[in-house]
Amino acid sequence: MILWRSVVGKLWVTILLLVSFVLFILTVLLLEFFQNYHKNEIEQQLSATASRIVTILHQHEDMDTALKISSELMGKATKVIVIEDKTHDFASENISRPSAMISFIRNNPQLSNVIKDQKRINQQMELPASTDGRSSTGIIVGVPVTLNGEKGAVFLFQSLEAMEATVRSTTKFIWLAAGVAAILTTIFAFFLSTRITAPLRKMREAAFEVARGKFDTKVPILTHDEIGELATAFNQMGKQLKFNLNALSQEKESLASILSSMADGVITFNRDGTILTSNPPAERFLQYWYKEKGFIQGSHEAVPSVLMNLFEQSEEFESEQVGEIALQNHYWVLIVSPLYNNKSIRGAVAVLRDMTEERSLEKLRKDFIANVSHELRTPIAMLQGYSEAIIDDIGTEEDKKEMAQVIYEESLRMGRLVNDLLDLARMEAGHISLNYEKVHISSYLKRVAHKFQGLAKEKNISITVDITETESEYSFDPDKIEQVLTNLIDNAIRHTPEGGSVKIVQSSNANKGLLIKVQDSGSGIPKEDLPFVFERFYKADKARTRGRSGTGLGLAIAQNIIRSHDGNITVTSELGKGTTFYINIPRKMQEIS
Repeated sequence: MILWRSVVGKLWVTILLLVSFVLFILTVLLLEFFQNYHKNEIEQQLSATASRIVTILHQHEDMDTALKISSELMGKATKVIVIEDKTHDFASENISRPSAMISFIRNNPQLSNVIKDQKRINQQMELPASTDGRSSTGIIVGVPVTLNGEKGAVFLFQSLEAMEATVRSTTKFIWLAAGVAAILTTIFAFFLSTRITAPLRKMREAAFEVARGKFDTKVPILTHDEIGELATAFNQMGKQLKFNLNALSQEKESLASILSSMADGVITFNRDGTILTSNPPAERFLQYWYKEKGFIQGSHEAVPSVLMNLFEQSEEFESEQVGEIALQNHYWVLIVSPLYNNKSIRGAVAVLRDMTEERSLEKLRKDFIANVSHELRTPIAMLQGYSEAIIDDIGTEEDKKEMAQVIYEESLRMGRLVNDLLDLARMEAGHISLNYEKVHISSYLKRVAHKFQGLAKEKNISITVDITETESEYSFDPDKIEQVLTNLIDNAIRHTPEGGSVKIVQSSNANKGLLIKVQDSGSGIPKEDLPFVFERFYKADKARTRGRSGTGLGLAIAQNIIRSHDGNITVTSELGKGTTFYINIPRKMQEIS
């Protein structure tokens, strides 16, 4: 990481610039102060010395004596020149070029005015070059004096080289102090920034860990200042964030569980038709839709147009909309409700209810009513017609006996129909009672088949019984199973042409129990009608139409009887080749030989 982009670098540069600026201002002010102070001191010393020299000159008539005394007062740094008149002047011995200095004074208008106007002067100016050829800046103090009745002046001057040397030394000292201060400032800045940035680095690392999902990461609290409070707040934030995410995750899992366990399909989508969530029933609906429309599975992710149309209607009327659609032999009721984002509609939720079973049950109910009505209409009409004929005394006594016989037979047929309906209703309600007995299967099947020998001979149909376990016994309700076998064998004989055959085959399986197969060589059942043969009053085609003796409920009753034994009954058929019914009854008790 580049230094000046870090907090350490920025803090260091800031402190260094601040200290440098303060030192620079302080240096300028100190130098200005020292310069002014030294100049004022020199001017005051020169003025005082000049006043003493004037006093000495007034006290001594001998100029040499006065100058000698004045030299002792001045010291080595101060030079003095006494100008008595236009032609007479005196210079101290420490002046290297007195003639040049005297000429400078006489030719300078400001200095020459001291003699003329008798006014004191303090002036900083460029002095004439010395013997080594170097010129220097100095301070000249001019004090007027009267000597021997002539106007004169005493000029004292002192070079500022000593002051400048002092200023340079002071400047060097200040710069040295500034350098030391800069070094100390740098050390202090890095120390301070380290104290500040070390916890910040740990918080940055912890923040990255939290961003990667490690919400248990904690920042060590090293101090009790604002940074320590920040670390405490960061730890509390991570703890609260973990709690909130766990709550959101649990809520999401709960919502997902609810959606996946719902029998109805649920789809949520945006205004642009993008699917957000869907549950398994909704996925099945989408698969039916894509298949119906010819889309390749997985290549189309948009909401079906039927849902978008309902969404547009719900958006227009601001209320839920209901629709229906049929897909792949399934019937769906669609309920689309808008989803709001504050006050605007951001999408919709669609509830998809598969009504196939309900529609099928409704159809069965209607068919059942129609079939019962159809089954009862003919015998009722015959009963009504023949009874009216008897009442009207139509026909002979023999005819009346025949009509009474028909009325009797039709009443028996209606009784059988009602009894079968009652039995079927009780079975479907679970009110069937079974009387389990140990039955010798070989003799049992032969006895049931023997009942149909007479009917089979009339139609020239052979009935055979094939037993694989001649000595085995099974536990079931013999009366109920005989009712099932009677229905199957009777149907097989009635739908098998002359010269055909009906076979009753028994076998067993250690896992499946008793297996009974009733097979005929009759006309068969169309493939599309096989799933419905166990429904009440169902008729496949004319080849399977029952005679007047049947009620159309036999197979439905047979199925309920087998199911009450915890077994199952299935059928296979091929047109023109025959039909086979398979009965499977699980073994509840060990066979007895």
